[in-house]
Amino acid sequence: MFADLRTYWSPEAVLSACDGYDLDGMASDGLLHLINSVPAALDGTGEQSAVDGTPTTKPFWEIRDDEVSICLKETTWHCLGKHDPCRGLPRCRTDLQTNIACQRDDDSSHGKCPISFPSQRIPVKTTSLAHVLSVLLLTTFATYAAERAEVSEGADKPNILFIFADDWGWGDLGCHGHPYLKTPNLDRLAKEGTDFHRFTVASGVCSPSRTAVMTGHFPARYNIDGHFAWVPSNAKRGMPDWLNPNTSTLPKMLQSAGYATAHFGKWHLANNMIPDSPLPKDYGYDEYGAFNCAGEQMPVHEDAARAIAFIEKSAAAKKPFFINLWMHEPHTPFHTLPEYRRRFSELDDPDNVYASVLSHADDRIGEVLDALDRFMLSDKTLVIFSSDNGPAGSGRGNKLKTMYDSATGDGFDGGASVGTTGGRNGRKGSILQGGLGVPFIARWPGKIKAGAIDDVSWISAVDLLPTFCEIAGAVLSERYQPDGTSQLATLQGTHAPIRKKPLFWKGTGGNGPLYSILDGKWRLLVNVKFEVLELYDVNDDPLEKNDLKSSHPDIASELLRKLQTWHATLPETPDPECFSKYRDENASPMPPEVKPLFQFDPSR
Repeated sequence: MFADLRTYWSPEAVLSACDGYDLDGMASDGLLHLINSVPAALDGTGEQSAVDGTPTTKPFWEIRDDEVSICLKETTWHCLGKHDPCRGLPRCRTDLQTNIACQRDDDSSHGKCPISFPSQRIPVKTTSLAHVLSVLLLTTFATYAAERAEVSEGADKPNILFIFADDWGWGDLGCHGHPYLKTPNLDRLAKEGTDFHRFTVASGVCSPSRTAVMTGHFPARYNIDGHFAWVPSNAKRGMPDWLNPNTSTLPKMLQSAGYATAHFGKWHLANNMIPDSPLPKDYGYDEYGAFNCAGEQMPVHEDAARAIAFIEKSAAAKKPFFINLWMHEPHTPFHTLPEYRRRFSELDDPDNVYASVLSHADDRIGEVLDALDRFMLSDKTLVIFSSDNGPAGSGRGNKLKTMYDSATGDGFDGGASVGTTGGRNGRKGSILQGGLGVPFIARWPGKIKAGAIDDVSWISAVDLLPTFCEIAGAVLSERYQPDGTSQLATLQGTHAPIRKKPLFWKGTGGNGPLYSILDGKWRLLVNVKFEVLELYDVNDDPLEKNDLKSSHPDIASELLRKLQTWHATLPETPDPECFSKYRDENASPMPPEVKPLFQFDPSR
């Protein structure tokens, strides 16, 4: 159709812009080459780049044939480079007799940001071909600009990497002063970010703690008070068999904001012993590899490698990502590797095992941090490290034995549970600070202060969903009301010693504290009969050592009233839609167990 295509670019720039298209034989399909070269040209390829935002004027191209002459000779490149301040879609207009021009509106802070194609006023025959060419050019410009705007919007969104360990105590970090545990990568994270000392999870037990992260709600709203086990145990404890996949979840909300979402590691929002339970993909994850869920069990040590592969894929697609990296360590069984045990050869067996699994986990975290550096994504990625609850066991250590877990395989038992709470009372399973107060380190270069400690702001796991959604630009539905609040300002350095919303806890039974409320600077703990047990001024006494219930009975009474009012809103029974078919005694037999792939070597 076209006699020739004469370009004023260098040959190298033409080849780059046309992305390998053959420039010979233009008479047959010159229009196709033209249309495919437009996006690359607009992207500032080759000699046309303006990455510093400075307008440059260079010749563009010229097309002629016997019927149509459209000459676009001078192109003003303005704000289409790497640091593009314009965010609106283009408005295009055409006068078929004279020229084609496009204009792009910026926001009010920058004023107009034009992209013009002034034409030499060469006479043009208004033919059907001219109409077709004009329409195709305008369509191409508009389509590309829209695609570019979408890519630009995605490029502007930060990535979010949430690392959630399992039973990792507050004191079990080198940067928290542990005498022999070595955690150089987490120490690096603290050095490059802020260490928040008053973060609390929503439960002292795994599954309800993870429910709060996923939903932004107190887990008692779903009757999830303990860990998901096999079906008879869940039924006996008045629990469902899984978190309802139809509820609003964090990954679904981030998907709606254009994020690629992935989960790697422990799941435990159901259980591998419940084969008909929903899979992680049903909750909003584009990709997953998990254990403690139905289906195939991912080997515990593959979490970081899977995460790195997803980061690379998302980076290639220029799409922001959200990754849950929910690590197994230091939960039982302790899946030690001999090379890590040899790092701590001077320690006795319980301490040696505990140190080795944390060192292995820290190394894998380091691999992910190194990958962010390698892909040049560290500066635009929020990384958070925390734990689902406090350390397990007594903390004293015992003779080691081996144990087997149907989701993860063989390893050492709780004899190596020597985790520390950093002086907090209670441990895993408790709603005292030792069960709830866990590490929380956040790094986001340029957004979160480096090398800082915030020891005054009370942040909760139910705050993560609204916080991540604000960061991602995900709009919360009017029908969804989180129990937490966005803590973005707190992450960025604004201290929050008094919360905007109270926090509530429901524990797992026993004779000790079962319910609790934190409101303002006061935390109340009561037993199953709602008898007041303890009252603390957590701003003055964050480790909860000085019980004030006797000296402040009016405050205790007011908090008790609020706690009972909240308790009255909780469902009495779980949702039957979240019951496994294996609750029916006439259900078909369970499928045969598939052994985990991990091969345990107990040597040191």
